[in-house]
Amino acid sequence: MVHIVARTLDRSVSCPDCALPSSHVHSRYERRLADTPVGDQPVLIELTVRRLYCDNDQCGRRTFVEQVTGLTFRYGRRTPASRRLLAVVAVALAGRAGARLAAALQSRVSRATLLRAIMAMPDPLWAVPKVLGVDDFATRRGHHYGTVLIDCETRQPLDLLPGRDASTLASWLREHPGAEIICRDRAGSYADGARTGAPNAVQVADRFHLWQNLGTAAEATIRLHSNCLKTAVTSPDSPASECDSTDATKAMSPIEARIRERHATIHALLAQGHGIREIARELHMGGNTVRRNARAAAPEQLLSGRHQPRPSQLDPYKAHLDKRWAEGHTNAIQLHTELQALGYRGSYQIISDYLRPRRRRRIRVVPPAPPGIRQVTGWMMRHPERLSDGEGEQFAAILAHCPELKALHTHVRGFAEILQTRSGQHLKDWITATRTADLPRLHAFATGLEKDWDAVVQGLSTRWNSGPVEGRVNHIKMIKRQMFGRAKLPLLRKRVLLTAAQGDRHQAGVALDRTAS
Repeated sequence: MVHIVARTLDRSVSCPDCALPSSHVHSRYERRLADTPVGDQPVLIELTVRRLYCDNDQCGRRTFVEQVTGLTFRYGRRTPASRRLLAVVAVALAGRAGARLAAALQSRVSRATLLRAIMAMPDPLWAVPKVLGVDDFATRRGHHYGTVLIDCETRQPLDLLPGRDASTLASWLREHPGAEIICRDRAGSYADGARTGAPNAVQVADRFHLWQNLGTAAEATIRLHSNCLKTAVTSPDSPASECDSTDATKAMSPIEARIRERHATIHALLAQGHGIREIARELHMGGNTVRRNARAAAPEQLLSGRHQPRPSQLDPYKAHLDKRWAEGHTNAIQLHTELQALGYRGSYQIISDYLRPRRRRRIRVVPPAPPGIRQVTGWMMRHPERLSDGEGEQFAAILAHCPELKALHTHVRGFAEILQTRSGQHLKDWITATRTADLPRLHAFATGLEKDWDAVVQGLSTRWNSGPVEGRVNHIKMIKRQMFGRAKLPLLRKRVLLTAAQGDRHQAGVALDRTAS
């Protein structure tokens, strides 16, 4: 540890109340101040200060302690530089994590000290924004929610409110008048709160939430026509019964393909007049392997592994097994019982080995599974150019099979065109067109648009949206996870506001350094 021993100069000091200079010393005492570390060593300043008399009889203060500018303040046990360092750590990491980092920085403090430092810091200053963003966030998902307010132009968070009802937002707007535009989602409570608290403000419905609501309506419509998804992928040429191994649908295993290729190569070389040893040297094989392939007239003899069949206890009963297999009796346990009644004394494994090649040749052709409802919804809500070839073919087959889904897709693409080009003036024509189609879920979506007509048209016509607010909600989630979800709203609010302010100051400092360089 680095110890610094110092004392103040013998000079006159002004009284903090009446500002009258005084050099009349009452007493002296030592103050111990923790400072920022030097290298890897903590620093402790032992400063001797004076207590002085105030010579002004009209002043209510009789004595006062001199303060050293930039080094001491009343009741402080840390220097301003050390306090600033711990304040940054506290805002970034809060309690336990901040205490661990402070210990690594040779500034040992408790988590409670850091939390008190956060709560004692003043809120960042801000002016009432022209464009206000409103959205909800979860303090405990499914149980407790709050409201976040930000400046959509500067993306600065302004406040975090408890609850997400209309009265909470209306009260805040009445206390902070001046917002001209309010960006919000489709929640009715925020619409009522904005209408009550700021009746002259223009409300803007977020485009993403409009598209999300349309996707919900499209999914509900596709769910009503889920049978069309199953019949659209069923081909009349698809076999529904079992087929033999001679069909081209059976895939050849890598080992079988290698055996067949090797057998064909060896027999081709034999036909050209090459000998066994010469072929073995050329193909880097053993002589016995070449001889075994040369003796096999067909590769099936190599695959079955029975070039010279040996007598078996099952030989007298193979005709019976073949007959029962052809009749459809394929249960080896049942066949073993039947053969035992006929006098068979062999094991069950011999019967199972005899039937195994036949089981491998029997394959069941299963038609492809139809695409799911959510999958088709994703295809419909996605731009057609972003579908793969396979997805485009399946989606085209579904639309060709179901006229209702084809009409739905046409209306979805029409709404997407309005949203992308921000041509909200065409929304009325789009709603009129949807009324003519037999799509009840889409009619309900259109009715919802008409109930919030002004905000929807503004959202489809202007550049303002709730994107900055959604980004701030993600920031709130990050801070919640960092504190393991234990922070109550006052601490969460302080950290959100102060973290954003520190980030803005850091970016301004970086920009200033770049300008200076």
